[in-house]
Parts: sequence; structure tokens; C-alpha cells
Amino acid sequence: MPNIKSAIKRAQLNKIKYAKNTAAKSALKTSIRNFEEAINNNAENAVEVLQKASRALDKAASKGLIHKNKAARKKSRMTKKYSQTTKAS
Repeated sequence: MPNIKSAIKRAQLNKIKYAKNTAAKSALKTSIRNFEEAINNNAENAVEVLQKASRALDKAASKGLIHKNKAARKKSRMTKKYSQTTKAS
């Protein structure tokens, strides 16, 4: 446990930031999972879910939660999967 006042404050802020980052990453994973479920269930609103997931990925990349290339890779793969399922339908 830190003894210095500024170190104590830093430890508290780190806990708060960790909680926010964890919640944001969880929400991001949920949006991606929602897209996967929409694709698997042939939902009509798959394009809307794709847009929401892409927006969530962009926000996460801009906030530094994930790397920008990881966000681009995931968006690309989701778009590819969407286009393949719409062609097959």
C-alpha cells in the first residue's frame, strides 16, 4: 500500500480507470457478439448491428482501448462475413 498522498491518489484513479476500461471492453465484445448472432440467425437488421459494432470498434480504437489496426481488422472481417452471408441468401 502506498504511503505518499499522491501515490494513494494514483492508486485510486487507476482502480477507477481500470473499471471504466473493463466495462468499455465488455460492451465492445457484446456488440461484436450481437453481430455474430444476427448473422447466424439471418436477422434482417444485420446491417444495423454491423454499423453499431463498427462504430463501437472505432470509438474503442480512438480511446486507446484496442489498437487501431485491430479495430480495422475486426471491421474488415465482419464486413466480409456479412457480404458472404448476403450473397448466399
